[in-house]
Parts: sequence; structure tokens; C-alpha cells
Amino acid sequence: MSNPQQLRYSKEHEWLSAAEDGVSVVGITEHAANALGDVVYVQLPAVGDTVTAGETCGELESTKSVSDLYSPVTGEVVEANQDVVDDPSLVNTAPFEGGWLFKVRVTDEPEDLLSADEYTQFSGS
Repeated sequence: MSNPQQLRYSKEHEWLSAAEDGVSVVGITEHAANALGDVVYVQLPAVGDTVTAGETCGELESTKSVSDLYSPVTGEVVEANQDVVDDPSLVNTAPFEGGWLFKVRVTDEPEDLLSADEYTQFSGS
């Protein structure tokens, strides 16, 4: 399993893309998707919602358990991935591509986000 170098990671196992025009993409890592098992339901924040770094903003339900989704940054949600809502298995099959969760206009980014190498060391993946 390899964590894309261009992304940053939270200790809650979310990834964050570099901002384009102030907007970043958020998803969960392959490590988290594997730990969850087969994802069968996804609840995402709605467009216009304000998310806060480190706080719950949604939920992922798998055949094994239910897990909270945490925002790695603070900002306003500008898009939720309807494809993942319609087909939650995308979180497992393509966590860094089609399985992304939402896009956020970032207003504050914590300083403790990890590089890919730091996240690999942290997660053991």
C-alpha cells in the first residue's frame, strides 16, 4: 500500500489534497478503508456546511463497524461526492481516486497534518 506523496494526512486517517483556488479534496486513506472493511453507507457533509478541523463531519458504515468521519481542515463544503453516496464501495476500491468524499474551501489548516512518509510511519502502512 502506498500513500500518494502529494497529499497530506491527518492522524484520524483522512487525506487532503493541495488547494486549487482555495479548494481541497478530502478522503479517507487506504489504511482506514482496509481497517473498516466493506463500506456500505456513507453520510457526508452537505454543500454549504462548515466543517472544523478535528471534528466529526460525517459517518462511514461498513460490514464491520460504524466510524466517524473527521475533517482535516476548517472551511466550507463546496461539493460532496454523490458517486460515493450512491456506491459506497468506491471508498474501498479507489480511496485516492473516485472514492474521495468532499471538497472544502479551506479557511484554516492545522499545522499537524502529516506528509506521506510521516503518515506511513504513523499508521504502519
